[in-house]
Amino acid sequence: MTDTASPIPTGEYDFVVVSNRLPVDRVIEADGTASWARSPGGLVTALEPVMRQHEGAWIGWGGQPDLEFEPFDSEGIRVVPVPLSAHDLENYYEGFSNDTLWPLYHDVINPPTYHRDWWESYIDVNQRFADATAAASAIGAVVWVQDYQLQLVPKMLRELRPDLTIGFFNHIPFPPYGIYSQLPWRAQIVEGLLGADVIGFQRVADASNFQRAVRRLKGYVTKGTQIEVPLVDESPGVRVFGPIKRQGSFRTVVAKSFPISIDAASFEALARTPEVQDRARQIRADLGNPKTVMLGVDRLDYTKGIGHRLKAYGELLAEGRLNAEDVTLVQVANPSRERVQAYMALRDEIELTVGRINGDYGTIAHVPISYHHHGYPREEMVALYLAADVMLVTALRDGMNLVAKEYVACRFDEDGVLILSEFAGASDELKRALLINPHDIDGLKETILQAIVMPKRDRAARMRSLRRRVLENDVARWSTEFLRVLESRAHHGSEGHELN
Repeated sequence: MTDTASPIPTGEYDFVVVSNRLPVDRVIEADGTASWARSPGGLVTALEPVMRQHEGAWIGWGGQPDLEFEPFDSEGIRVVPVPLSAHDLENYYEGFSNDTLWPLYHDVINPPTYHRDWWESYIDVNQRFADATAAASAIGAVVWVQDYQLQLVPKMLRELRPDLTIGFFNHIPFPPYGIYSQLPWRAQIVEGLLGADVIGFQRVADASNFQRAVRRLKGYVTKGTQIEVPLVDESPGVRVFGPIKRQGSFRTVVAKSFPISIDAASFEALARTPEVQDRARQIRADLGNPKTVMLGVDRLDYTKGIGHRLKAYGELLAEGRLNAEDVTLVQVANPSRERVQAYMALRDEIELTVGRINGDYGTIAHVPISYHHHGYPREEMVALYLAADVMLVTALRDGMNLVAKEYVACRFDEDGVLILSEFAGASDELKRALLINPHDIDGLKETILQAIVMPKRDRAARMRSLRRRVLENDVARWSTEFLRVLESRAHHGSEGHELN
């Protein structure tokens, strides 16, 4: 742990992003030489122009255990590593982040595990990220911390560098208090997040859940999107009911929704290329040119509802309401956290179900499900989106689900039908999708049939509305709006106000 009494040297960067992973991936060439390539993620795309404008720094882990290297510049971004050991990854990342917080924040679809040594590792790693950020940040810099792995960093950073303006964005859901309250370290997480000046969430409901946790655990006053955080915390260390009345000064923290999006224009541009369109036609031909191609694209995660869509599809085939010769479901299941027991069990369950359906309803010329347990490059994914008549997003709980937005962005032909879970954050915006409750298997089955027979005029009207929403609210708009609110707090957030 850092001795906060020691002076912290200031850095030279006016804008700093902090995330678990760096925006670059280490690439090993055939001859054994190592190099770095930019990560393809939407967050990197959104922040790259801002980073270049401010000559910013990005703090994160290099992607491999015990990998240590000096900071370097990559395409106008200063890359600053925080090394993690194999022990850190086992306890902080695979343990507390992904076997405690992830299931808890996703409605305990899978039971969370609570280990005190995991929590201690989470504190230790968060402190190292805070220390590295404090050392890189210039006086008065703007710092943007990303996601659930680093929820303690805002408070730690504020204690080290009260001159900084600190933002935090939570990319996953924030659970209702009845679920969140299970966490043994619930108050410490809330206190960690309240170190920020602006806390962003995907949905209005997530921000409301967080504010309720603040009221229940800390007793602080909340007004609209604002939370009054006392400069001297006199709240008890146990749950409280109702605001604590005290004299003194407070700082105002903003907690509100900023729904994330994608680089929609780049997806559409790729979809318009002749090579990708030719590949889309080839995919349909390789599948035997069925009348309908349905598509699911997910990380292999228990939150994605893959089993629910397979159950619905299998029952439609069993009932004779769909013919396996006419309909193919392409399921792309990207490998995820393969060393975690729950994910290994999920893979076995999904692949057993796929095998059973294909065995029961497949023919020599055709299989009902084309299953792929690996990822694809973006060009291939865009071709799949163009080839698919129906996109199935059946998440049981999802912060946003960018796949839904990618499908819409690619459909410049104004065709295709999006079936979207109401438990995905994207459903707040994409209201012209066919919204479903994935737990309602009968309802899901009827919606699949509705999508397959939907007239072209109706498909086009829905897709036009969806595309307008996605193209207007792209990832650049998301980052611009968050940073606008954050930078407006640069002076206001650190000022004391009298608390009556």
